[in-house]
Amino acid sequence: MSEHEGEPIRGLPQALPPGELLLWQGAPDVLSLARRGFHVGLLVPYFLFLAVWRFAAMGTDGGQLRWATISALWILLIGIVAIAVLALIAWLTSRTTVYSITSRRLVLRFGIALPTSVNIPFGLVVAARLRVYRDGSGEIPLLLDPGARISFPIFWPHARPWRLRRAEPMLRCVPNATEVAEILARALKDAAAGSKPQGGGTSPAVEEREPQPVAA
Repeated sequence: MSEHEGEPIRGLPQALPPGELLLWQGAPDVLSLARRGFHVGLLVPYFLFLAVWRFAAMGTDGGQLRWATISALWILLIGIVAIAVLALIAWLTSRTTVYSITSRRLVLRFGIALPTSVNIPFGLVVAARLRVYRDGSGEIPLLLDPGARISFPIFWPHARPWRLRRAEPMLRCVPNATEVAEILARALKDAAAGSKPQGGGTSPAVEEREPQPVAA
């Protein structure tokens, strides 16, 4: 029996209360997550460089060609294993992750060994940002109210890199990121308008920024 079979709706720990609508669900794109979340692409030239350097160094030092070749191949084998492990982790992360946007909150269900579901009410969201890659996938980090304390290690890789003191949960490497950001922006605006007190008052600010494609 899967640990997620008890979910009333995939990705949600409980059924939605009356009046709350499910607007979108998705998960990280495996290739984008492996490349940008786990930096698999950087390991390929790194291990190639090490293998070539090892082969050249042994040849320069008078080593036999056979042993130089074996040594270089061992380095390549280690690189292949490392890349395969990271690719497997990326696949498992994508398979066990569900991002859900409702009309009132964002729900992140993630965790390979220890599944966790986190609710982020829209009232805690101060700003939402967007970064789009050339393949259409992208990342949507959320800046939360200072009073909302979240743990970067628990959320990683679903947290904005290098934001350790004030961690920002993030929809990581989602396909069609621009469309997802638009759905989230509309939901935040509608929620803010619905919770705004009569006769004035303030509502959570939503930072809107035109998506700028960046180098993959």
